[in-house]
Amino acid sequence: MKFKFKHIAALTAVALAGVALTACSGKKQGGNANAGKANHSIALITDSNGVDDHSFNQAAWSGFKAYGKEHGLSRGKGGYQYFESSSASDYEPNFTQAATAGYKTIYGVGYMLTASVKAAAKKYPKKNFVIIDDVITGQKNVVSATFKSNQASYLAGVAAAYTTKTNTVGFIGGAKGSVISMFEAGFKQGVAAGAKAQGKKITVLDQYIGNFTSTDKAKSIAQSMYAKKADIIYQAAGSAGNGVFSEAKSLNQAKAVKDEVWVIGVDIDQSSQGEYTAKGGQKSNFTLTSVLKGLKVAVKDIADKAYEGKFPGGQHLVYGLDNNGVSITKGNLSSKAWEATQKARKQIVDGKIKVASTVK
Repeated sequence: MKFKFKHIAALTAVALAGVALTACSGKKQGGNANAGKANHSIALITDSNGVDDHSFNQAAWSGFKAYGKEHGLSRGKGGYQYFESSSASDYEPNFTQAATAGYKTIYGVGYMLTASVKAAAKKYPKKNFVIIDDVITGQKNVVSATFKSNQASYLAGVAAAYTTKTNTVGFIGGAKGSVISMFEAGFKQGVAAGAKAQGKKITVLDQYIGNFTSTDKAKSIAQSMYAKKADIIYQAAGSAGNGVFSEAKSLNQAKAVKDEVWVIGVDIDQSSQGEYTAKGGQKSNFTLTSVLKGLKVAVKDIADKAYEGKFPGGQHLVYGLDNNGVSITKGNLSSKAWEATQKARKQIVDGKIKVASTVK
């Protein structure tokens, strides 16, 4: 009995130590389901918007969950996990935490994490690293993934051109840079093409917030654009874009459905954010369509390659309309608008339409 008591005590001490380690990590770790699968484990380092941003990080996290489900991995050590960043100062510590916790393939979501990915890849040469929305060269344990978001944004521009009643639409970007410029360039080109096809003249209002977090500023900009008769706003602004949805909802709740204004979502299907009750009690939805940036497709594709022992280190992978890396939703588009977008999609894939990547 004495021996058994000591054995139980020892096991208890080990268990308590495990709990302490988990608590220090600040994350809920998995149990035995992931035992022996460390080489297949993946970790996501978010930007400061967090994993539930209704946008970029959330899209990537959905790919992580799909990967885990397919390969029988659970959330936690040895499986898949995310590490949230409250600010830029958290990036490098989170990469260190993920690497020392044993995760094999570690993702930095967004170009703002580029420097941290570079540093972590040098510090942990036996780990795999992924940078999303930027390109890192000269490091064999880093794969870069970018998206032809200008192509899907072109389709959104066509959709807006075939939907607007006021012939004025808007674009609200987050922080200025090459990535968001692709969204703006594609959208404006698509609007121009759609207007030309219909013999119309459509004005595009555009403004940048300066960051991806200021929902109040995004709401204020949207208020100004709607006041200038824009009836559709395409927002590519991360979590700040929630402010655009907030303003549209406030306006639409005081209008009849026939007079509603629209928002075009980004990164994920944002139709749920467009639900509202119009004046008179009629339920409706003002998310016209959403431009899907295939974070889910890309992160799972790279994780699957790593799972098979074929991590594409040193490569630059590009996801576009041709491989379903970007797309748009049917949303609330009319049949005429949807048909126009699908015709344009085919022309882009076939090389008949070249979409600009920067604003002229």
